[in-house]
Amino acid sequence: MEGYKNLTTYIFATVINDLNMQFVARFINPKSRTVDQMQQAGRSGKQNIAEGYTMQSLESYIKLLGVAHGSFKELAADYEDFLRQKNLSIWPKDHPKIRAFRDFRAVWLKPNIPNTPNLPKNAEEAANMLLTFIQMETFLLKRQIDGLIKKFIEQGGFRENLFKKRLAFKDKK
Repeated sequence: MEGYKNLTTYIFATVINDLNMQFVARFINPKSRTVDQMQQAGRSGKQNIAEGYTMQSLESYIKLLGVAHGSFKELAADYEDFLRQKNLSIWPKDHPKIRAFRDFRAVWLKPNIPNTPNLPKNAEEAANMLLTFIQMETFLLKRQIDGLIKKFIEQGGFRENLFKKRLAFKDKK
């Protein structure tokens, strides 16, 4: 995964996916359909970032990042549902723990091994930590998508640029 070395959204998605798997195993009834839904949403978000990064087409990359964004939004809704159904609080932005969670920065410790924090033992704290991380991830993805859209507008897409090269080649003949 060396190519993703500086791709913050992918590192953060890996951390979220790892923590999400731990959360589901610890706090969700294993017979619940929610287990599979949450695992798939976390995995889908991470995998679509990786797949998009490998695309030659900027348009395809943007679309896959949009799918990843949607998967993380779905996962955030699952965490909000969990907290609501268990009569637990969704902490406000200015909660001291939320501020501490927001200070976390995802980095690679070794290739493909991020600095995943320990999942809190308390379900309310763990769900709020993951909800915060997911909100941070969707913010980062939105910025990345907006940047790629700007690049697409300014530089064109893969097919468009390939066609220009084909025309230039034909003109040289």
